[in-house]
Amino acid sequence: MKLHRIEGYIQDIWLVEESWGLMLLDGASRADVGTICDFINKQLHRPLNDLKIVVVTHMHPDHAGGARALRQVCKAQIVSANVPGQWYRGIDGLLMHLTDILLAHWVAGRMRKRRRLIWYSPYITPDIALNDGDSIPGFEQWKVLFTQGHTDRDLTLWHQPSNRVYVADLMVKVKQRFIPPYPVFYPNRYKASLQRVRHLSPTSILLAHGGEVRLTAEDFDYLENKAPERPATHWRSVKTKLARIFGLQATSN
Repeated sequence: MKLHRIEGYIQDIWLVEESWGLMLLDGASRADVGTICDFINKQLHRPLNDLKIVVVTHMHPDHAGGARALRQVCKAQIVSANVPGQWYRGIDGLLMHLTDILLAHWVAGRMRKRRRLIWYSPYITPDIALNDGDSIPGFEQWKVLFTQGHTDRDLTLWHQPSNRVYVADLMVKVKQRFIPPYPVFYPNRYKASLQRVRHLSPTSILLAHGGEVRLTAEDFDYLENKAPERPATHWRSVKTKLARIFGLQATSN
């Protein structure tokens, strides 16, 4: 098994290479589709239909945005968690989808990336929906683990022979520290997910934002201490800011 790290638009892209096929550990963003196809053709010298599996760990723009296009172009199958319903459902979901795209553009700006088209459908129907602990068809050395908290359908991908794990956005690396992502919708699930990965004692952890890393016990302790006690979500952030604004106005009056 070879593992390739590709620089994506705003995140790292991880591509598994086996003699019989290729697997993306996440769906990347819509802006990354050309980059992925060029890497397969020009760097690996393989046909696009060698991409057999695209995993979608959760529905955010840099993890699901390219999946549908890659299914169409490469004839790959989309794998995701067997969780009922769509993440971006209802009016609230559509507003959240728009907010997440705006946040992705903001991150790109902070990274000094030029503005790219990253719009994608908020709805996805996987070809294969897996349960916690299932192996990925065709890549049976990889297991999916439910590590929810960031959303209700987050997946960690565990390569058992090497004991390496891809955790998507379970944690992000900022200024040499590992911190929880934003948002965290389910704090209790999030803390349980951290414990689950910690108990695996992985040889290394693959991040969507931070490369391949090794966490010490101190790093995990810091992460757990920084984990929110209450949901840290878009709407709560808006309400907090509004409360501060109106609170200041009331004080000044």
